[in-house]
Formats: sequence, structure tokens, C-alpha cells
Amino acid sequence: MIKDNLLEIKNTLPEHVTLVAVSKTKPDEDVMEAYTAGERIFGENKVQEMVGKWERLPKDIKWHMIGHLQRNKVKYMAEFVDLVHGVDSFKLLSEINKRAQQHNRTIDCLLQIHIAEEDTKFGLDKDELDLILKSDEYLNLKNVNVVGLMGMATFTNNKEQIRREFQQLKSIFDSIKSVNPRIKILSMGMSGDYQVAIEEGSTMVRIGSSIFGKRNYK
Repeated sequence: MIKDNLLEIKNTLPEHVTLVAVSKTKPDEDVMEAYTAGERIFGENKVQEMVGKWERLPKDIKWHMIGHLQRNKVKYMAEFVDLVHGVDSFKLLSEINKRAQQHNRTIDCLLQIHIAEEDTKFGLDKDELDLILKSDEYLNLKNVNVVGLMGMATFTNNKEQIRREFQQLKSIFDSIKSVNPRIKILSMGMSGDYQVAIEEGSTMVRIGSSIFGKRNYK
């Protein structure tokens, strides 16, 4: 079932789009079924859960932190995390840099941009993004590598609204990519809206329930 879902989705993705299989709340067996089918990138939204899976599962898995991240949790994952999606403040970026340095690593990060009309979503606006990228403090961070942007659309059935929000993020992405060659990844789109996200320029999609089935939140 998981294998079939995974291969079906992979067959529909353009070559330039990376799939992050969102394994949050799912048991190791489910991750291993996707792994056996060829998937190597998994996304988690709770640090503790991700650390446990990293300890138990094959070491060639690339773990992405996709949820809202608190600064005091960074130290637990700094040794192994491959990409942090939701960096929504300079303080968090600075903490990731500090912890990466302790492990002699450079951690790739995406800056999260607020595009949704809902107040519940985290993220920077365009001015805050520009301030960070142009600041000397940012340029002095040697152990983080900002490689792109991430954003989440409003949770709505209104496709046109979702499309508008993705277009807004793509426009911000294009404007900073033109002056910053390291910016390559645009992470937008989840199970419910990833087709629209790809049409609007996404290069990375985060898909969970369409692969693993509905979540069982305790």
C-alpha cells in the first residue's frame, strides 16, 4: 500500500521536484516500507520523534525537520539533520549555526515565509527576509547554509487563493535567487495542494498522508 502510493506519486513528479516523505507520527515499519521502495528523504515535525527514528533506522536516510522548531530543541538534532525547513527568525538561524559548529558541520536551512491568510502559520515577511539576508550578522554565520525558501498556503478548498499565495512566494524566491546563487530550493506544497505548488514553481514537496494514509494523532 505505502509502496504503491509512493511510486504512484513519484511517477507524477517532474524530475526537478524533490519528494520529502512526511513520516511524522508513523511507525518505523512504515518508514522502512517506503525506504525499501527507494525513498531516502523523510520529514518529521517533532525533534524527539526524529531523533528516535534516526537512532533506529538506516543511516543513509536524510532527515528533514519540517515543523515549527524551538531553539532549545536544535541541539538534539544538530548532529544529523539534513535540512531544516521552517527557519522563521534570525535567532533560530543563529542557534542552528552554533549547534552545527559544535558538531563541525554546516546545516542547510530554508527560511520560512508567511504567505497564508491564517494567523496560525509562522514565517517571515519580505522585509524581514531582506533584513536578515543583508545583515553582517547573517554573513558571519559560517555553519548554516540558507539554500532556499519554504511556505505553507492557507488550509482552504479555495484553489485560487492557494495559487495566489504560492505565486507570492515564487515571486519572493525569484527576487532573492537573482542576487544569491545559493538559493535553489523552493519548498511548497503538501498532500492537498502539491500539484498547484508544482505548477507555480515548487522544487520540493512535503507529502505524508497521500503516501502513508491518514494520521493517527493520539
